[in-house]
Amino acid sequence: MFSRCLLLLLGVASACALTAAEVPWGGDPIAPITAPFPMPQLTRPVFPSRVVSIADHGAVAGGTVKNTAAFARAIAACADAGGGRVLVPAGRWLTGPVHLRSQIELHLAEGAEIVFSDRFEDYLPVVLVRVGGIELYNYSPFIYARDCTDVAITGPGKLNGNSKAWWDWKTKETKEIFQLAPKNVPVAKRIFGTPEAAIRPNFVVFFNCRNVLMEGFTIGGGPNWTLHPVYCENIIIRRVHVLTDGPNNDGIDPDSCRNLLIEHCVFDTGDDCVVLKSGYNEDGWRVARPTENVVMRWCSSRRGHGGLVVGSEMSGDVRNVYVHDCDFEGTDRAVRIKSRRGRGGVVENVWAENLRTKDLKYEVIIMNMDYSADRNTTVNEKPPIFRHFHFKNITGHGSPAAIRLQGLDDAPIDDLTFENMTIASTTGVITQYVTHLSFKNVQVTPVKGAVFALTDARDITIQGSRAPAGTDVFLTLAGPDSRGIRIEQSDLSGAKKPFALEKGAPSDAVTVR
Repeated sequence: MFSRCLLLLLGVASACALTAAEVPWGGDPIAPITAPFPMPQLTRPVFPSRVVSIADHGAVAGGTVKNTAAFARAIAACADAGGGRVLVPAGRWLTGPVHLRSQIELHLAEGAEIVFSDRFEDYLPVVLVRVGGIELYNYSPFIYARDCTDVAITGPGKLNGNSKAWWDWKTKETKEIFQLAPKNVPVAKRIFGTPEAAIRPNFVVFFNCRNVLMEGFTIGGGPNWTLHPVYCENIIIRRVHVLTDGPNNDGIDPDSCRNLLIEHCVFDTGDDCVVLKSGYNEDGWRVARPTENVVMRWCSSRRGHGGLVVGSEMSGDVRNVYVHDCDFEGTDRAVRIKSRRGRGGVVENVWAENLRTKDLKYEVIIMNMDYSADRNTTVNEKPPIFRHFHFKNITGHGSPAAIRLQGLDDAPIDDLTFENMTIASTTGVITQYVTHLSFKNVQVTPVKGAVFALTDARDITIQGSRAPAGTDVFLTLAGPDSRGIRIEQSDLSGAKKPFALEKGAPSDAVTVR
């Protein structure tokens, strides 16, 4: 400490080491990761005990002096000395973009708040990013790291995006970016970063990084997606509070990433809470990097379009996803898988269990291959593929619908299991174009309509369910291609009719045992 203070008195840049005892914040141990697929035991990246304060490099608290250069000096000094912690002390610190480097932990002390400038030109020059699943050069994210190893943002302070000035761009954003890949425009020539193009930057982007940690801080008020790791491997996001408003303010958007743990996070978001991506149409096929090996556990949400979401930009595939022991209250849905014709890509091997839901705005679970809210400029009609999903131990009440599954006629949703579920909802299970589904001990109590309403469904087993008292019909079946529907070991006494055939369903399509 004496040598550090002497250097400060002499005006020497303080890239100097403190002892480990002087680094006060560490975080609690990470529990072992279990998953139904091979998954590494992720650990936090290890940083040298060196601490460099932004205040020692000219940063001024108060929220009026812009500290972009001071942040850059502190990060450079720490990185050049071998890495460590760049400390943001208590106080309100105004800045433009913060660019991290390898072996750097940006640490927000208790009472620290970084407030980002709302001047668009502060986020130039442009940097390489992925916007809506398309690679291009745009305004810098507010915090950006590219090609880094061992890099982190840690709490317990706050990141304040201060981004209302950007939000009007939502309706002005150029549609040109969706023609870049079909027209074979090289990435090096996809240069934007102008008010005329109106492409909002994302808040935090780690681009092609390895060993990434985000832990303990609160973040909100960004211009677009909030936490956006792209092409990253070995990522831990834990104990982060994502509190956002504004258009497209997703919480966490892992994008063509591998080996990811999300735990103990709280979401109150203006869009999806956690949403897995892997590229948009032709650009996603060109890059061809899936998002895979994702574990989400012990998280909760108070608001958002979906708790765990996949898509709709998933052309590079999403696989090996396990979400468990989470609470979703007041979100639109708990689990939401969305895509559309022309997207291509495969979503497979997804497990969700031990979920508790309450007062959702729409479905507890929805899988939709006809996501009409998305733009689609491709001439390719390649359908996506959804297969191998497993849902277990899920409860819910206060939802307009229990489960909705919408496949395509030439690409039905395939191989799903639902087990030990109890859901009270306005309507029950509604499906179209599905095959190889198993419902075991699934108890749905709809206010109106059938418990199960299946259309164009094949090879479906319903076992151990119960018809609520007063139900008109337990199951309705429609579509001439429906067949192989089996109701086994179920109590249908509460229904006036066990099943009804509609819209050309074959007379021998349903068996009751």
